[in-house]
Amino acid sequence: MKQHFALVTGASSGIGLEFARQLAQRGYNLLIVSNVLEINDAAESIKSSAANLKSPIEVIPLFMDLSQQTSARELYNYAHAHDLEIEVLVNNAGVYHDRDILDDSEAFTSLILNLHMYTPAMLCYLFGRDMRERRHGYILNVCSVTSKIVAQRLGTYASTKSFLSAFTRSLHIELHPYGVYVTDVSPGAVDTGLFSIPQWVTKAGKCLGIIASPQMLVRRALRALFRGRAKTTIPTVFWWILCCIILLIPTCVLRLIRRLGWF
Repeated sequence: MKQHFALVTGASSGIGLEFARQLAQRGYNLLIVSNVLEINDAAESIKSSAANLKSPIEVIPLFMDLSQQTSARELYNYAHAHDLEIEVLVNNAGVYHDRDILDDSEAFTSLILNLHMYTPAMLCYLFGRDMRERRHGYILNVCSVTSKIVAQRLGTYASTKSFLSAFTRSLHIELHPYGVYVTDVSPGAVDTGLFSIPQWVTKAGKCLGIIASPQMLVRRALRALFRGRAKTTIPTVFWWILCCIILLIPTCVLRLIRRLGWF
């Protein structure tokens, strides 16, 4: 008999780990995936935080590199081989990147393209077909507010997130009639330690609603997912205003900013 599971990629730390924790609190068994060995420690941490639940949950850690074009099929086959019915899919695995496109290595360019586009799209395709057949399921893709920003040094990162955002919207429309909800969560700045900024700046940003905590981000993202919303941006107001301003900047002005070395 198949067991119902939530699958979270990039779950060893940060936002992915928080998704796994909050899904565990909702009673979901978990299949958590990462390319770092800390995924085993994350599994133990999640089990400890879910010890107060009435029914025990199962947490399966899986060490896997999702940046290969065979990764999605291998992960899908693993779930089926172990009779894990994936009811919730959270595509969170990714890398933040802020660098000129042509200064990257070929290996890294291939990695980020696969990790942000090919693998999540194929996981949606493979598990989405099962969900459509069952007429029930949830898919959440972690995109980014930068998907709306066309600027230097964000070319690869923002463009891959733009693909994932557009893909998610299309899939939401396709699968909604089948009882499968697909949601794009587009975070702005999140307090995960990813950015090297002083602690007082982080605290001020959180007070002003510019920086989100992982707990708040995940709570709102899951609420949007289970309510069947197509998209949610977190934090909301500041980042929507910023994106609108950036979209109004002419390309010639961006070129000037580049020449002046401001960004």
